Amino acid sequence: MMHRRWVDRTTGNERGGVALSLAIQLIAILLLSQPVRADDLYRAQTIVTGQFEPNRSIGFAVCLEDVLIKVSGALQLAGDSRLAPYKARAAEFVTGFDYHDQMTGTPKRDEQGTRDRPYDLIVDFNKAKIDDLLGMLGLKPWASHRPLLGVIVAMAPGGRTYIVTADGRQSELQREALRAAALKRGVSIVLPDSAALAQIKIEAADVIKTSSADLAAALSRQGAEAILIGQLSWDDDALGWSTEWRLDVDGQPHRWHLAGVTFDEAFRRGLGGAAQILSGNGAPQ
Repeated sequence: MMHRRWVDRTTGNERGGVALSLAIQLIAILLLSQPVRADDLYRAQTIVTGQFEPNRSIGFAVCLEDVLIKVSGALQLAGDSRLAPYKARAAEFVTGFDYHDQMTGTPKRDEQGTRDRPYDLIVDFNKAKIDDLLGMLGLKPWASHRPLLGVIVAMAPGGRTYIVTADGRQSELQREALRAAALKRGVSIVLPDSAALAQIKIEAADVIKTSSADLAAALSRQGAEAILIGQLSWDDDALGWSTEWRLDVDGQPHRWHLAGVTFDEAFRRGLGGAAQILSGNGAPQ
């Protein structure tokens, strides 16, 4: 039986809402390196407009695909046509859902207060049904240990370059996007801080060419068990990021590329590709 768990998060003034949002973000960053809990693997979220059933059904379908990828580690399920009939009846796999108002603390105005207000739709799925569906797709849950992934990403927007760090203001947006991508793909990550990078004296332009062993020194105190390396360069012609990813596992190098995507999508594909390799589902396309 599916249950809706509604929590009223709309009380308080605008200042209180902003403060609460910042506090939640800080806690999320601090907890980022914590191991992924089994219950979280069967939960996904997406953005919907309003709380009406048609948009909720679309949200359920999106979340079903995300949960199947998260539980199995198999990024190749993204866009898989075999999922279409299951996504059409995604509600059958849902045990509960919740809404989080993205405009908490903002006064409701006209239609924006009802039909057009954006919400995070948070959906819990039935573990047994998801595991059975994966079996029908020729896959299985990634039940073995999920390594803590150290992520070192260099950004090259135009003529400047920098590395995404755990503490730098310059990379705040990318840090938050990496956090969201890690939650979406069911992995735990750590980022280097500015002081650690200064100690190993690595330049952003050289990150993708540097060995994992050398880069691991910047994450040695954080317990990273594998190092994902990324290089994102802005492409004016494609109006998107050209991306190269590298992950070395047991002496075997894996590389994959993307072009013309947002950095949010690049991070989802980067962390998703790493999960696919580490879960034993093969190299990403």
